[in-house]
Amino acid sequence: MEKEKGFIFDLDGTIYLDNKLISGAAEAIKKLKDRGDKVVFLTNKSIEGISHYVKKLNRLGINASSKEVINSNLLTAKYLKNRLKNHEKVMVIGEKPLFDELLGQNVPLTDDYHDAAFVVLGWDRNFTYQKLNHAFQAWRNGAKILATNPDRTCPVYNGQIPDCGAMIGAMEGATGEKVELILGKPSTIAAHFIVTEQFKLPPEDCFIVGDRLETDIKMGNDYGLQSVLVLTGITDEKMAKNSLYKPKIIINSVKDIVNL
Repeated sequence: MEKEKGFIFDLDGTIYLDNKLISGAAEAIKKLKDRGDKVVFLTNKSIEGISHYVKKLNRLGINASSKEVINSNLLTAKYLKNRLKNHEKVMVIGEKPLFDELLGQNVPLTDDYHDAAFVVLGWDRNFTYQKLNHAFQAWRNGAKILATNPDRTCPVYNGQIPDCGAMIGAMEGATGEKVELILGKPSTIAAHFIVTEQFKLPPEDCFIVGDRLETDIKMGNDYGLQSVLVLTGITDEKMAKNSLYKPKIIINSVKDIVNL
């Protein structure tokens, strides 16, 4: 009998492109599950809730439950929940899904920078100077700065738009310091949570499958996972060859994952 394996899949560029499923993705995921492997979908995007991804995957023909989808908001909420002391509160720059996830995990929030023990930076398409200033004043008051994800841009149908990296850049420009912790990919916190709590498998029996070298592949290599690059997203073989972050395996598409 074959050893059980765990598969962590990136979403956009790996399982689908915008609203179009990548050919063979649904069949490949079904085959992995049918043979007893564990599957999780991991996204850095902080402007959508987990239920959004569950509905989208099911709509596209992939049977997924809320336990199988992890985003950077959930990772941030779980991290804070385990570290907040009594009476400590969190200030948030971000959109409704990030607030919802933190509140859902009973993380106490505040708008008052005098009260904030932590500031969480998420992708915020209504980012303003006032929000930056409040976060900066909280930092001056001793608050620790965390971010949901490091992505500088997010791919969209007709190009790219600024992502959470822009909020991080503004904050680092003001403080002159690096943001203390980033919870999404390529953080090994994300890998550790999935491998130890979700899969309960050794890292070497787990695969991270994605299209981004600096997030998916870097996280996999840093945590000792089998890193698998797909060529359906933003990375081609030449980019992989010239990158610091070399995938252990390159496949044309997620549909080839069943042959590993």
